[in-house]
Amino acid sequence: MDNPRPILPAAPGKRSAGPQGTRFFVQEDLRQLASGAGGASGVRASVREPVLESITPGLGGRRFSIRSGRQTIGRLASNDIVVSGPSVSSSHAWITNQQGRCIIMNTLSTNGTFVNDKRIHRAILRHGDLVRLGDVELVFLTRDRGSPAPRQLVRLAVGLIVVTGLAALVAWWLL
Repeated sequence: MDNPRPILPAAPGKRSAGPQGTRFFVQEDLRQLASGAGGASGVRASVREPVLESITPGLGGRRFSIRSGRQTIGRLASNDIVVSGPSVSSSHAWITNQQGRCIIMNTLSTNGTFVNDKRIHRAILRHGDLVRLGDVELVFLTRDRGSPAPRQLVRLAVGLIVVTGLAALVAWWLL
């Protein structure tokens, strides 16, 4: 290359491109992008794709979807689930979702990982479990609040079948 273009640093909040079109980002921009992509408030909880919902006042009810496979949780923007907080380690824990069965594993974090106030190395999560990463508290949800539990749905379905059967029997007897 006879006369390469100089790479200029990006102005605060601006992005610039390198000599081959490579994009440069300011570190703060990356944090904002990662925190915006890591969780969403409108995410619905389900057995196949549960959520971790923040109950720590600073995170304001953010929901983090637990996709199939393994995801990393921590303070760094390179994690799949970015949870900010000084007590959260840069790479705090792993969470694995295999066919709706979620396992959380501590990855030698400084302040520990707790499930229902018990310090864990590895734990299977169930609906309603309280997960604490350092001082950040989250609730593990497999259904949204107000949604009936699977057992309630089965009872409701059985009840409807019985009532429908009785109504058909009465109608047959009267005719």
